[in-house]
Amino acid sequence: MFTTNLKSRWARWRPGRQALACGTLLMLAISPSHAEPQPIGLAQLFEQAWALQAEAAAAPARQQAVAARRQQAQAWTADALSLELAAKTDRFGGQNQGSREYELGLQIPLWLPGERGRSQALAEAEQGALDSRLAAARWRLAAQVREAWWQWQLQQQDLALAAERLQAATQLSRDVARRVAAGELARADQHQAESTRLAAELESQQAQLASQQARQKLLALGLQPAQRLAEQGEALPEPRPDEAVPPEHPALQELRDRLGLSERAHALLQTQDRANPALRLSSSRERGGFGEPFTQTLTLGLSIPLGAAPAQRSRLANAQAEQLEARALLQQQELQLRGEIAQARLALQSAQSQAELAAHRAALAQQTRGFFAKSFALGQSDLPQLLRVEQDAFEAQRQSQRAGLRLQQARSELRQALGLLPI
Repeated sequence: MFTTNLKSRWARWRPGRQALACGTLLMLAISPSHAEPQPIGLAQLFEQAWALQAEAAAAPARQQAVAARRQQAQAWTADALSLELAAKTDRFGGQNQGSREYELGLQIPLWLPGERGRSQALAEAEQGALDSRLAAARWRLAAQVREAWWQWQLQQQDLALAAERLQAATQLSRDVARRVAAGELARADQHQAESTRLAAELESQQAQLASQQARQKLLALGLQPAQRLAEQGEALPEPRPDEAVPPEHPALQELRDRLGLSERAHALLQTQDRANPALRLSSSRERGGFGEPFTQTLTLGLSIPLGAAPAQRSRLANAQAEQLEARALLQQQELQLRGEIAQARLALQSAQSQAELAAHRAALAQQTRGFFAKSFALGQSDLPQLLRVEQDAFEAQRQSQRAGLRLQQARSELRQALGLLPI
């Protein structure tokens, strides 16, 4: 009865609703219960690692501090106003003639000539120095991420090749054991085949250890163990033959901003050759004794400090030393980066040539491997020859794949030398 009612209701549905219901049921049937995690790329890994860095955690607070100094530099007074309250009486002096005096004053710190403008310039330089400092920190972190990334890729490739070789050696050992049992091969051949399988198993375990060590380096950068890494190369920007080091390189920009910051700090300290003057505005209300009326007075005063303190001369000398040091570091950094870029370009050219040669050798080795496999199956060649050819083919394939990854790594290292972040 229930089946009949269900069929009648289904028949009364519109064709569009029937198609929608069928499609929904089909999607529910083929959709997995748990979504497989998507592979993570180099750029995503870098952003995850940056989120865990101390510089990233402290960046908002540093931005607030710089904004507060910029706001202070734009104020009309050199410091906060101060309120003064005073009261004078003869009540406790033994006379108590009714003498009273009350004073209310306001002290306003004033800027020295040129100090306000140079303070604003220093605050702007601090903002630029903070931005370039964060950019340089991201660039230095990118070098660590790239190194860990490509070590992981190389170890994963070696692990896959070792597993493939172990599978091939195991299959060969089984075939040789079967032919020894049939009397077609000697027992010495079985020992050689088993020895080859054991060597392949040893290499597989070593590759697993190296892969785990490479993974630990990624874990130290914040990558979760459950995530998978996707193979990804980095495209190179257009070459610039007219300049060796890009002017926007983060390492150079950091030192340029540091130099500009020290220059503006030195210029500001030159104007601060004394303490800040202060304008004083006060009002007093006093009387001489009992029965006398209170009188009201208004006082306007200006305090001007004379001479420079030794502490100010010390700060001036330190600022000059920072300026000289930043200029020397900028020159050294530019020379160092120029050499690193030249080395990275040479490494890229060599990696391209090696990848082509290794790919050609791997293709020849695979063809030779196929020839000897057929010859061994027909009994026309012995096992030692086949094992040597298998080893040569495996090594050629490993070198070819490694050369391909080295080529991508060389591109990535050149991008690092040029000051570019992972993409």
